[in-house]
Amino acid sequence: MRVEAFSDAVFAITITLLVIEIGRPEIGNGELASALLHQWPEYLALAVSFVYIGVIWLNHHALFASIRQVDNRLNWINLGILGTSALIPFPTGVLASALSEGSHADQQAAVALYGIVGALMSAAWLPVFPYLHRHPNLLVDPSEAQQFRVQWSRPWVGVISFGIAALVGYFLSPLIAILFFVWMIAYHAVTSEGLHTNRIARLFAWGGQRHTVPPESEHMDPRLESLDRQENRSERTDNAETRDP
Repeated sequence: MRVEAFSDAVFAITITLLVIEIGRPEIGNGELASALLHQWPEYLALAVSFVYIGVIWLNHHALFASIRQVDNRLNWINLGILGTSALIPFPTGVLASALSEGSHADQQAAVALYGIVGALMSAAWLPVFPYLHRHPNLLVDPSEAQQFRVQWSRPWVGVISFGIAALVGYFLSPLIAILFFVWMIAYHAVTSEGLHTNRIARLFAWGGQRHTVPPESEHMDPRLESLDRQENRSERTDNAETRDP
């Protein structure tokens, strides 16, 4: 689909822009090695955001693998996801500068900014799962619509976690906020294909997930069902013959 090609291009450009945020150190007086080592917070911020954008792309790819066609409203929802994802290089650069050269107050403001942008990005995913749940005709397999209702908890985890990170980072410790950012990367990586795809992801599935997956006992082999029907007909025939005088 064209929307997937466009989305992939946005993610590719966004992930490339992260490198621009790394400043080139001044060369002279034989202190280049020391200057490069001094910029380690910029490398760390780049690595974290690079992995996170990659994880977002994996979630986006898994989502559209289940979509057969796109209507106008879904296009607008997708634009919201792409727009908020494209913001990440800005707070990444701010955070890198604050960690390498800023004061403690600067670092507090930087992690708060990163948390706010992360919460906005997570919030952009909130409409997509209920919308697909209500419009199964857009899916490759319409029977999967019920699963999208359960996936709604995933972006809420992001909104809440990033919001807590912004508050904790600003009022308590920037380091704790960064740990929250790493937690969000791990969470969205594990659940990138949904809450039902692997054992670890199912640990994050709230009560409703148990009701969306029918027990194995309900899935009977069609051949066995056919044999059961034949046996039932035979029993009814035998009972009818027994009653006949």
